[in-house]
Amino acid sequence: MADPTSTDPADVAAVDDAVTRSTGTDGYGLTSGGFIPKPFSRILAEKLALSRSLFGVDIDLGSGSALRKILEVSALEDARTWAALAAIYDNQFVATASGEALSRLGEELGLRRPHLEARGTIKLTAQLPSNVSGIALPRGARLLTLGGHHVALDEAVVLSPASPVRETQVVAFYPGPEHNLDPGNPQQKILWWNPHTQPLTGGERLWPDARYRDLLLRAPRSIWTVDAIRTAISLVPGVRQVQVRDRIGGVDVDLPIFGTFDFIERLFGAERDLASPYTFDVVVAATDGALWDGPDGLAVAIDAAIEDLRPIGVLPRVQPADPVYVAIQAQLVVKGLPLPRGVSGEVINASPAAVALKQRLLARVHAYIDGLDFGEPVRFSEVMWVLMNEPGVTDVRNLLLVPSPLAPGRKPPDVGDNVPIKPTQIATFVDTDTLLRIV
Repeated sequence: MADPTSTDPADVAAVDDAVTRSTGTDGYGLTSGGFIPKPFSRILAEKLALSRSLFGVDIDLGSGSALRKILEVSALEDARTWAALAAIYDNQFVATASGEALSRLGEELGLRRPHLEARGTIKLTAQLPSNVSGIALPRGARLLTLGGHHVALDEAVVLSPASPVRETQVVAFYPGPEHNLDPGNPQQKILWWNPHTQPLTGGERLWPDARYRDLLLRAPRSIWTVDAIRTAISLVPGVRQVQVRDRIGGVDVDLPIFGTFDFIERLFGAERDLASPYTFDVVVAATDGALWDGPDGLAVAIDAAIEDLRPIGVLPRVQPADPVYVAIQAQLVVKGLPLPRGVSGEVINASPAAVALKQRLLARVHAYIDGLDFGEPVRFSEVMWVLMNEPGVTDVRNLLLVPSPLAPGRKPPDVGDNVPIKPTQIATFVDTDTLLRIV
């Protein structure tokens, strides 16, 4: 969109004399396409035309004249008024509102803007026995405090005798400012394996507009519906994706009889068997740090979230999704990174700059795969695009999408192959950097 406050002389064109005999608002203001603010250049051109009409065509309206400066200041204030009116109009709708206006629309729908999770860094230290070569902690491994706060590792960590100390990113499992953990408070200090010295921050921040708007646009305006239950479950901490299936309810348009039914001659359906319970299926893909079972587990939290939304006598069957674990293998060509020279490939790949690059690449792929829905394949082209967008990466060779573990009877993947996902499955990323090599 052009800058409405532009003073470029090329934008300030002469306006037809008809403007002096009309409102000059045709095409601006409230239109079928929304509210269109009048730009600064148009306002100034109209003021210049009106000035010539009032004072004569020989009036000095050059860039250095006093009258021209007064008209420019007046036009600028008018343009700001138009912009404010456009913002007021846009802030009345979820699709275009922003900031506090979007939050108020969400509150009217009964969905307050959620908080983000607090994040921070801790240092893990392992004193391993001599007969243990190392210990691997996966992304999502949970850490606790005496006060009952839950924190999860935000990256995979390997501790070994050669590298017994690692700084790692962690994220609070539950959102909100109450999980901005202060290590100075014994009830908030993370236990086990680490000297927790830096506080976790960011829990006071709210969802960004784009994420919150997507939630509101998907939110139903009713209860006792599949959409209402899906929205409620999606807001439970630890839920990555959710699929609600009501196999018996609704109209099955896939049946061959649909559209050809003779209501006079036949019954539309048999009477319900009152002795059989009516259920619907809820399939949930959990985040890395979620625990399914137990009193604080995800299954209990989901049951509580939908207890007041489901119809009376209609029970949910909540089950975890079937994950398909996917890793990436590739050779990387990089440029502009402070890598050691004149040494072996092993030394280069173990250098801090190389490890940091691999972690950034894994984070990019992890974000892409986390956004995939049920049944959506992991596409070779999209993973390649994600990797090539990292600054410093000039080429990615022999990229393989490796299902882990490989299904029985399935051949190893080739370069360019996608990873197919069934409708009841969801892709889950294995963020190991051992398969990435800088060449």
